[in-house]
Amino acid sequence: MPATGQPWLTAKRLRAHGLIVGLVVWSIYVWNITAPGWRDRGGSLKGGDFAHLYVLGKIALEHRGTELYDIEAQKNLMAERVPSARGIYYYPIYPPQTSILMALFASLSYGRALVAWLVMGTLLYAACCFGVWRSCPVLAGERVLVAVLAAAFPGFFQAILWGQTSVLALACFTLVFLALRKELDFWAGIALGLLAFKPQLGVAAAVVFLAERNWKVIAGAVLSGVAEFFVAWMYYGWRPLLAWLRAIARIADALPLLEPKPYQTHSLRIFWSLLYVPRGVSLALYFVSAAIILYFTVVTWRSDLPMPVQYASLLFATVLVSPHLIVYDMVVLAPAFLLLADWLIPLSAGRWKNWMLALLYAAYLSPLIGSLTQLIRVQLSVVAMAGIVFMIWRASRGLEPDLRAG
Repeated sequence: MPATGQPWLTAKRLRAHGLIVGLVVWSIYVWNITAPGWRDRGGSLKGGDFAHLYVLGKIALEHRGTELYDIEAQKNLMAERVPSARGIYYYPIYPPQTSILMALFASLSYGRALVAWLVMGTLLYAACCFGVWRSCPVLAGERVLVAVLAAAFPGFFQAILWGQTSVLALACFTLVFLALRKELDFWAGIALGLLAFKPQLGVAAAVVFLAERNWKVIAGAVLSGVAEFFVAWMYYGWRPLLAWLRAIARIADALPLLEPKPYQTHSLRIFWSLLYVPRGVSLALYFVSAAIILYFTVVTWRSDLPMPVQYASLLFATVLVSPHLIVYDMVVLAPAFLLLADWLIPLSAGRWKNWMLALLYAAYLSPLIGSLTQLIRVQLSVVAMAGIVFMIWRASRGLEPDLRAG
């Protein structure tokens, strides 16, 4: 990689790479999903994890709250309502309010509900990318490039492939950013608290805003988070909430069910466990490395770097320190790529700018190459994301002049 000169990742190359990636992954998806019946060509249930969400919605519709954390009851219900899913079961870990949301879709047949869910997710993802792109002045003239790369983003592809709730988390993070940009801290907290349905994604944000003593954000987050659980209590009563807490308490024993393929996880916890070190040592390394990443993020947040750059660092830290994160959750990084590209493009060409672009490029593609981890035992996505947080921290300390000077 040259130390000086123009970055090797030009707009023309990125457009070409995005088109290639997009055409390949979405062509494979269409070919796979168009198999007859409700099993794809690989034998997996179409919609993936949406089947579990659909069953949760059915439970909510029928007010069967005692079955929200009963694996056997859900297995039987899934076989009854989605015959093609016979034999499939999931470890229930979503808080009770998630099932209430899914009741909106469970009133439909499984096929129609799946289509409605995927269409909603796609439109919501497009709206999030559009909303963030509108805040990026440098990228204003690159709408085609942004659209191509957004459509081809492997994190989005994985969210659709698995039929997961991750796009809802992306919407929360997008609303947080847009509110912070307008200095509406309380409303940013309201949006952040909506992540109560995926609380592991709120760890980094909680640390940063507590360290900053931003009580408006914290108050808004507590208010909306409590409101979610209050809705669940009003709908079901206390028993499902207590059952959820017991499920959380047993989560360490359930990790083999939640993470059957560790190479599909992209966080620091699994990064260390894949290196064949003793369990106790890998946990210690996770906590130490997570603390370092959070320290870098807090320092970055207190610097004079532009807020969008600070927020991008927070999103990467969110993924890295999450105690449970599967590949589809990487869709929450979509705003980070836009915000950092908008920051980097006007900067003077140099070695560190080129390295940052290379790390972003690697992180963007990393949801596609997780299976490589089975061979090399190193989750390269974590290396790339940690490198991005580290370089932003160095820029915040004035240690990388070519990342500060235009």
